[in-house]
Amino acid sequence: MLQYIAELDGRILLFIQEFLRLEWLDPLVLFLTSLGNAGALWILLAGLLLIQKKYRKTGFAAAVSLLVGAFITNLLLKNWVCRPRPYDVIPELQALVTARDWSFPSGHSTSSIAAATVMLCQLPKKAGVPAFVIAVLICLSRLYVGVHYPTDVLAGILIGVLSAVAAMKITERVMKAGDNRLHD
Repeated sequence: MLQYIAELDGRILLFIQEFLRLEWLDPLVLFLTSLGNAGALWILLAGLLLIQKKYRKTGFAAAVSLLVGAFITNLLLKNWVCRPRPYDVIPELQALVTARDWSFPSGHSTSSIAAATVMLCQLPKKAGVPAFVIAVLICLSRLYVGVHYPTDVLAGILIGVLSAVAAMKITERVMKAGDNRLHD
């Protein structure tokens, strides 16, 4: 079963390279994928939310989701699974970018979905929906540029959602504990 999934992963990437990559689209996708480098966009947005009193709780939850996701993805799973990048395994695959760490799971997908899920749940729709759309586009960009397998991205999305849910619960408890201390 794992062998079949690995083969399907590779075939999907080659399909994307052959039929979906377009020269005029490459710069846009490269820009999108760069937004997720080191979680930079999401760290910036969480920071901007933190400095606004009205959205401080959301900024805190987004920051916690990024920390939880990075811990699970970059510190634990990548170093435990040690999956090589697809361009190192599939000779026909021509990656548009490369990376120095392991492939599974996708850190870009984890951080993007983690922070954007918090924003989708806690911000007005006019801000939350665009954030989530950008996150999904960043996830898809990782396949387009050939730096992740589809299962890497799916795992990153799952970890991102779970990180967001955990972060929102943690934030709620921290805020409630803080309120209780203020009233004691």
